Amino acid sequence: MDVHELDIQQAHELLLSRKISSEELTGAYLARIQQVDPQIKSYVTVSEELAIKQAREADQRLKRGEGVTPLTGIPYSAKDSLSTRGVRTTCSSKILENYTPFYDCTAIQKLNSAGSVLLGKTNMDEFGMGSSTENSGFFTTRNPWDFDHVPGGSSGGSAAAVAAGLGLFSLGEDTGGSVRMPASFCGVTGLKTSYGRVSRYGLIPLVSSFDTIGPMARSVRDAALVLEAIAGHDLKDSTSRVEPVQQYSEALKKTENLRGLRIGIPKEYFVEGLDPEVDSSLRTAIKQMESLGAEIVEVSLPHTQYAIPVYYLILFAEASSNLAKYDGVRFGLSERNVDSVLDLYLKTREAGFGAETKRRIMLGTFALSAGYYDAYYLKAQKVRTLIRQDFQKAFETCDALITPVAPTTAFRIGEKITNPLDMYLSDVHVVAINLAGIPALSVPCGMSNGLPIGMQIMGPHLSEETLLRIGHMYQSQTDWHTKHPPVWGDSP
Repeated sequence: MDVHELDIQQAHELLLSRKISSEELTGAYLARIQQVDPQIKSYVTVSEELAIKQAREADQRLKRGEGVTPLTGIPYSAKDSLSTRGVRTTCSSKILENYTPFYDCTAIQKLNSAGSVLLGKTNMDEFGMGSSTENSGFFTTRNPWDFDHVPGGSSGGSAAAVAAGLGLFSLGEDTGGSVRMPASFCGVTGLKTSYGRVSRYGLIPLVSSFDTIGPMARSVRDAALVLEAIAGHDLKDSTSRVEPVQQYSEALKKTENLRGLRIGIPKEYFVEGLDPEVDSSLRTAIKQMESLGAEIVEVSLPHTQYAIPVYYLILFAEASSNLAKYDGVRFGLSERNVDSVLDLYLKTREAGFGAETKRRIMLGTFALSAGYYDAYYLKAQKVRTLIRQDFQKAFETCDALITPVAPTTAFRIGEKITNPLDMYLSDVHVVAINLAGIPALSVPCGMSNGLPIGMQIMGPHLSEETLLRIGHMYQSQTDWHTKHPPVWGDSP
């Protein structure tokens, strides 16, 4: 078995027994990235020097047997919106092309404490603005299953890296499906965590009231191990939750069936426009859940139809505010051939931001402007409350809900990029979860024309353990998560 075929538990056992060193494991992944990634373009930056240094430190920790965790010596990647000390962090934007942070975000810091090894930073839609990774300021990442298709977005690089065996796991960030959509399109497991479950400190923000950091991995079990390491309260983030971190991986070991769980199927998510094969795969997966002992009931989320306009109105507004700091004065790109301060602002932002980012900034500024704030932004926040209440009502009678992640499988590169509205509508099944701040898990549940299909399992706030248990039981009875794209067989 090649090392890239290992999961986290298998790699951990080999490291503990000293059958392989972290330096050897890391070297194998770096070699594979060098050979395979030019076809996929999942990495923006490969941190080879840092990875070897961290791997050697992990080997010393393993040798001493002190402070060893399940992630000690495990190589991973991270979305390029997570600040990494001494490693370029660009948000896949020209405006931050040469930005190198002097500190680590809390999630990365926790993985450093666990002894994990950072292979590099992965490509994304610029500042997280997109659903296909075509809006990167540098290049388009390709889906490992079919290079003519998108990997999803905005954490497309992270999903592609995991699917292609270019890291044992990756940290993604989900603002409106940015972990779940690419996980679905690339056939990996992705967890959108509850708002506040993982600290956002050091995450370069898109929408501060939506953004969440979560793991992308090959299985629910691997995702649970990563979540244990990165979750928890952080004094540097006032929105982080104080509730203790559960032993998610241990809970999976105790799960034998789904008896006693009531799972709701929102009727608004199974409507016209859903690809027939996606619909069929989801219904087969739901029957599998029922065979495992879960009670299946139909529920309604009546304000679902407003999720897309509400989400994008709030996103545009908060994004325009968050991106105002990129003005050429403090950090990042700065155009120097200017005549005035205003000219500096305009030329820097014109050269540094891509078309989609400019579009969203302008729309957000308009929505927040005098005379329009109440009509657009304030009204959107009120409807957001109604959407949140829909979920709360559903969870009064259900432990979890199941829906598709996306209405189709991965679409072709270039298919939607010239039609922003069509691209926005591809998020129809994922954005309401961010409006409500609840967790959601994407797991592979089928294939259509050689491309993966994802199932979304969502639950009440801080119900990650329940979602992971459901996903793990499903994966224990199916093999969709064990299937790999053709590029998987390429060896360095």
